[in-house]
Amino acid sequence: MTRRAVLTHSPSLHAAQSRGFDQALAKAGRRLAEVQARLERGKARLERAAVEDEIAAICRPRWVSEVMRVSLNGERPAELRLSWRVDPRARARLEERLFGKRILFTNRDEWPAAEVVAAYGSQPEVEAGFRQMKDPRAVSFAPMHHWTDSKIRVHVFYCVLALSVAHLMRRQAERAGLHLSVRELLATLGGVEETVMLYHDGGKGRPRARRMLTDMSPTQQRLAELFGLGRYAPTR
Repeated sequence: MTRRAVLTHSPSLHAAQSRGFDQALAKAGRRLAEVQARLERGKARLERAAVEDEIAAICRPRWVSEVMRVSLNGERPAELRLSWRVDPRARARLEERLFGKRILFTNRDEWPAAEVVAAYGSQPEVEAGFRQMKDPRAVSFAPMHHWTDSKIRVHVFYCVLALSVAHLMRRQAERAGLHLSVRELLATLGGVEETVMLYHDGGKGRPRARRMLTDMSPTQQRLAELFGLGRYAPTR
């Protein structure tokens, strides 16, 4: 089975990896400097093999050993001396080869490369959808009070349908300039409530009732207009 590979480069990922690698090199440099100072005092008791193991552990973090040039001279503990430096050419080659790059595999041979990259970029949205279905307060999959296969399938269907509708609403709100998560969106809409006001003049007969919506925040007002909630509002 063949697959198509698409190589991408992200400047933001490149910059983030470069910053993280700088931190890893700085940490390794501090630890190597401590070993260097200890050995220069001439009172080290560790054999050469033990010091080499310590150096290997310091340089073990990702890519550090590729650019860190370490030299350990001497044989006896009191004679051991350490020197080290960062190889800028090796660092440049590492960045050119790896930083900011991703390889995407797909069976969508007919898709342009831009669509493959966009589909990969939507992966966090899919993962967020699965996490959302575990949220007991909004669009929850559980609890599921069903035991037969047919009822479980129906339960799964309307849960996925509810999640899809919630995300469509979130996307519509996003396009209108309201940056809300699914939970925030539903909680904000849930705060729009209907109340019944009863008026009585003290005479005989039943009190007069008036239905009205509670006061809305600016965000609630915009959502109400966006989703046309006015058609469901009480008219009297």
